[in-house]
Amino acid sequence: MVGYDPGAQGVAVTTEEAVLAGSASGMVTRALISPFDVLKIRFQLQIEDVSSKRPEGKYWGIFQASRCIYSEEGLTAFWKGHIPAQLLSIGYGAVQFASFEFLTEMVHKSTAYDSRTPGVHFVCGGLAACSATVVCQPLDTLRTRFAAQGEPKVYRNLRHAVSTMWRSEGALTFYRGLSPTLLAVFPYAGLQFFFYNVFKKLLDPPPKTGNSGGNFRSLISGSGAGMISKTLTYPFDLFKKRLQVGGFEEARVHFGQVRSYRNLLDCMVQITKEEGIRGFFKGLSPSLVKAALSTGFIFFWYEFFLSTMRKIKERQGASGVTKDPRER
Repeated sequence: MVGYDPGAQGVAVTTEEAVLAGSASGMVTRALISPFDVLKIRFQLQIEDVSSKRPEGKYWGIFQASRCIYSEEGLTAFWKGHIPAQLLSIGYGAVQFASFEFLTEMVHKSTAYDSRTPGVHFVCGGLAACSATVVCQPLDTLRTRFAAQGEPKVYRNLRHAVSTMWRSEGALTFYRGLSPTLLAVFPYAGLQFFFYNVFKKLLDPPPKTGNSGGNFRSLISGSGAGMISKTLTYPFDLFKKRLQVGGFEEARVHFGQVRSYRNLLDCMVQITKEEGIRGFFKGLSPSLVKAALSTGFIFFWYEFFLSTMRKIKERQGASGVTKDPRER
């Protein structure tokens, strides 16, 4: 990572740079990985009916699910909920990376710890993700609702969804699933930053040129980090999705059985009883593909945009000095 990471050779990242690069990386990545997100959510919300001819549910494989969604709902179905998802990605990326750069800089300036170590990146990355989650949770709930609905649609557009949910379910409905999200997001994001730091050092020692490096090494390191962190924390993502569609049963009926959960514990107990431990990992395959692509692209594009902004500044004569711009 950048900030006080060796990849940046001590060059501090300003809040403005972190916000712009984080937002841009989130926006580009979201557009590329949206189909995998829709597939993952459909699998996560599916409950088997042992009495039916196909007890495994409507979807039983990535390719089969893709063909089914395409034939029934069209190509655009793979980008259902894309507007709130884009707003989520832009906002989340901005808050997460700005918070991460701020926290690593604070560690560098205020403590004796080396802010470039994987351990510090784990803690700072986890805290940054928690901040971004609290800010962006309503958009995540909206994204899940849109991706979960089939045809005919319950929500016509973003405005209709917000007004309908507000009137019928209240303001707190936008924070459904926040508890499992916060429980999962700290270790998930922390592990992403941790393993990204480790893999990037293993693949190639950071260059001495001061270039933050939007390159192939970032993509591979991010992909590996995403897959490991997603596997270790996946059940909490599933719990979150199940809770987020509570009160949304009418849109889920034609996909199979539906369930209502009172809270996180009730959700965990019901899934264990009805679906077994394997139920905690429904949709893991498309989720791993998505995690590899999304985390790889997030870090790739983040460092790419930072590098681009610095090159533009250098061309304009604003030079790449190592002194923190905020200390000028």
